[in-house]
Amino acid sequence: MFNPKKEPSEKVFSDLKPPSKNQIKEFSLISLKLAIGLCLLPALYAVTFCFISELAKLEGAAVRPFVWGVIGFLVIYLFIWEPAIIFKKGQRVLEVIFRFFAPLVKVAPFVLPIYTILISIGYFVGLQFFEMKEFIPLFISGIGFSLALHLVFCAKTLRAKAGDKLKANYIFGFGCIYILDALLLSLFFNLAFEHFSFLNFFNGSYQLSKGICLAVFRQLFM
Repeated sequence: MFNPKKEPSEKVFSDLKPPSKNQIKEFSLISLKLAIGLCLLPALYAVTFCFISELAKLEGAAVRPFVWGVIGFLVIYLFIWEPAIIFKKGQRVLEVIFRFFAPLVKVAPFVLPIYTILISIGYFVGLQFFEMKEFIPLFISGIGFSLALHLVFCAKTLRAKAGDKLKANYIFGFGCIYILDALLLSLFFNLAFEHFSFLNFFNGSYQLSKGICLAVFRQLFM
């Protein structure tokens, strides 16, 4: 019977090389992004809860179209067609706009919901020339649809990126995108509707996030 020659354990361990500086740097960066991404979870919950709370103060003419816009996109995306080409064209527009700003050219297409911004601008421009009351549901529905499109495809793009160990970039990146887009959306609703308060939304989100973090800290360390 053939018996494979066993090497001394000292030699086996001597062949192990310590991690390089680049590997240590990469691991540290991944760990930091993952930690920050997990710390953003209370903020994700807080901005969602506080946005819905402020949205509930508005008339049904504003709430229902927004909800139906989101639902409409999800139905199309899940059962009919994935409009990835629309998302990509919007990203290219932002890349062209920010091509002279190197630090922003890769970030802006993910952070800024271009179609939501264009619809919002169209709404405010229309107010200067037309009676927009009859068109409010159409614009609000478009905002809900376009924002859902942006968030879903941002998440899908980030999640599919190769080399994302522990999905740190996905968790960190999407958390930041979601919070910033919630701030932009709340700012628009604050400008468009009298009963929606951006300050209440922002302060409520901060206080709720802070409360959740303190509660978790007490449970773990006190």
